[in-house]
Amino acid sequence: MRGFSLLICVVISTSQLWNLAGAQMAPAMFVFGDSLVDVGNNNYLLLSLFKVDFPHYGIDYPDQKATGRYSNGKNSADFIAEKLGLPSSPPYLALAQENSNNFFNGVNFASGGSGIYYGLNQYFGQAVSMDQQIEYYTTVHQELVQQLGQSAAQTFLSKSMFVVVIGSNDILSYFGGLGPSSNKVETPEQRVDTMISNITSQLQQIYNLGGRKFAIFGVGPVGCCPAMRVKNNTGVCDEAANYWASQYNQQLVPILDQFKLKLDGFQFSYFDTYNVLQNVVENSTNYGFKESKAACCGMGVLNAQFPCSPLASYCGNRSDYVFWDFFHPTQDVARIAVEAAIDGPVELAFPMNIRQLAAL
Repeated sequence: MRGFSLLICVVISTSQLWNLAGAQMAPAMFVFGDSLVDVGNNNYLLLSLFKVDFPHYGIDYPDQKATGRYSNGKNSADFIAEKLGLPSSPPYLALAQENSNNFFNGVNFASGGSGIYYGLNQYFGQAVSMDQQIEYYTTVHQELVQQLGQSAAQTFLSKSMFVVVIGSNDILSYFGGLGPSSNKVETPEQRVDTMISNITSQLQQIYNLGGRKFAIFGVGPVGCCPAMRVKNNTGVCDEAANYWASQYNQQLVPILDQFKLKLDGFQFSYFDTYNVLQNVVENSTNYGFKESKAACCGMGVLNAQFPCSPLASYCGNRSDYVFWDFFHPTQDVARIAVEAAIDGPVELAFPMNIRQLAAL
């Protein structure tokens, strides 16, 4: 069983697409989303406090390097890339700082704290919103057209994988997971309606700019992360947050079905992040984990009252833990989720898994 994040793949040459070599299933990956798939964009946000460019993040990454990934090691974007036979897509803001226009291996636009509409992006400079990520992709699209020509660029993009992993922060912010709750100004139904309206428009925009193969991850059981458990005296999951995450997922799938019917060439794989990760949390010992409530790194009750920081302690055996910090899974959980998204049955990856999507 597997769950979380999503990626996108793309391939190209100046006059025609390169032939996919060996086990490479797509020419490139384009990734949109939040901290579950951010590979370092927030490092380049000068005003953001939501960065992880310090120990203990990256303790299990190659060379024990903190790269801006919200994990003890690799995240879902990395594992999807590996499964597709690709290098991890570089963070867009790193390329922008280097004035690089080499987008032929794909680009990662994801930003920790981002939301479909709500999230830390509502606070100036704290995260790159989904709308801004699409603006950045618009720039990349224009550059690809300029370098390849319209026809070759469209061919390249149509073979690529577009991964979308977003929505958790919209739910968390409503239920106080990112600070003061915003539920005084709207009902949970209105929050989900706004999310659906915005993600519909955002996916349409990516399609209009050449995206055809979409790997879309649903929102997981966010009410079970340590940051939400610690809000009550019993340490149980926040069932209201989980319920509305599930409601969003249930409304998203019909939108994707409609896109497939009305948009020429639109194909998708929807991954049931919610049920896969809930199974990991509820049956953690079946996956080899010993701790499914507390974070590995942090301070206070459940290691979730204060964030993972250089001053915090972290567990010696990360492979025992479902959660790395008070929001994010360990790299072992990310790996389990991606394996399910890549090769899982239709009950988990609908109407096809990512491997089948890439083969189209």
